[in-house]
Amino acid sequence: QSVVRVSFHDRRLQYSEQQQLEGWRWSRPGDRILDIDIPLSVGILEPQIHPTLLNTVEFLWDPSRRTSVFVQIHCISTEFTLRKNGGEKGVPFRIQIDTFGAGAKGDPPEHLHSASCLVKVFKPKGADRKQKTDREKVE
Repeated sequence: QSVVRVSFHDRRLQYSEQQQLEGWRWSRPGDRILDIDIPLSVGILEPQIHPTLLNTVEFLWDPSRRTSVFVQIHCISTEFTLRKNGGEKGVPFRIQIDTFGAGAKGDPPEHLHSASCLVKVFKPKGADRKQKTDREKVE
């Protein structure tokens, strides 16, 4: 079983993560932060999306088969910045995946592996502008 989660990378935002997510939920009722893109994913079984955990998805997979999971993030990095005027650099997210093996009967699942990566999500025009600015800084 694997659990995929999107969280804040910055330590100061991790302390207020629950309040930040509740604010996001209030401003976007019915939306989720993270989903599994089922048509693109291969070899995953029993995807589970918890209605209360907007930033977490779970699935089972068969390690004897080739498996890949594609996820969709439905919020942008600037939604959690203080200023909302545009041009903010946005907060970095961390995508983390924790994988567990079936423990013996009555035992908790065995933690097998964890991995994470840093990601920022922008609207296309914002991303183009950021790449241009980054190129100019490098030059």
